[in-house]
Amino acid sequence: MTMPATATHPVPAPNPWALADLTAPLYLVPPSTPDIRSAMRRGELAAILSPAAGNRLPDGVLFAADNSAFTGHYPGDAEYLSWLEGLAPHADRALWVTAPDCVADHYTTWARSRDVLPAIRDLGFPAAFVAQDGMEYDHSYDLWESFDVLFLGGTTTWKLGPAAADLVSNALQWDKCVHLGRVNSLKRLRYADYIGADTADGTYLTYGPDRLLPTVRSWVRQLRDQTALF
Repeated sequence: MTMPATATHPVPAPNPWALADLTAPLYLVPPSTPDIRSAMRRGELAAILSPAAGNRLPDGVLFAADNSAFTGHYPGDAEYLSWLEGLAPHADRALWVTAPDCVADHYTTWARSRDVLPAIRDLGFPAAFVAQDGMEYDHSYDLWESFDVLFLGGTTTWKLGPAAADLVSNALQWDKCVHLGRVNSLKRLRYADYIGADTADGTYLTYGPDRLLPTVRSWVRQLRDQTALF
C-alpha cells in the first residue's frame, strides 16, 4: 500500500471539511438565487464559483473555486490567481480550488498545473488537481504530493471507468479528498458516493435554478437518509 506523504504546503486550518455533512457527497452549485443561498447556509449544498460565472460568495457558506477551463474561459494564470486573491480572506471556508487543466489530456494538464498548484496553496486554499484521461500512467514522483484534492474530470467514459476508480482509491490512501465533476442525476450522485467522493457538482440547476432545486435537495436527502440506515 502506498503511504501518504506529507504535503509541502499543509491545508490551512481550520479545515473547512470538518464543517461539512459528508454522510453523502456534498453537492456544489452556483449561488445564483436566494433559495439556493438559503440551502447553502443550512448546509444542504455548497457554492461553486468561477471567474467566468462572476457569482459572489454568500456569507458563511462552504465553497469551491473552479478555473473555467472546461468551458474555454480560463483567464490565464496571472488573472486567475488575482481573482483568487480576492477570495483569500475566506479561505477557511474553501473546500478546494482547481489548477488549470486540459480536458482529456493528463500530461498537458500536469504541465499547466504544476506551477499553479503551489501558488493556490500559498494563498491558503486546498489545491485541487483535475484528473484527466491518462493520469493512471503517470508515475511522476511529485505528482501526488502537489495537491490536496483529486478532482475527477476527463471524458465521461474514463471518469466512470476502472482507471479513475483506482485513482480515487489511491487518493484515499494518500488521505486526500475527492471531487466528481459533471454530476447531473441521482444515479451519478449515487456513483460519486459509491466510489468515495466527498463532493460533486453539475450544471443541472442552470436549467431552472429554483424550479429544479427541490429535485437536487431530494437527491441529497435520499443519499443521506440511506447512509443513516446503515
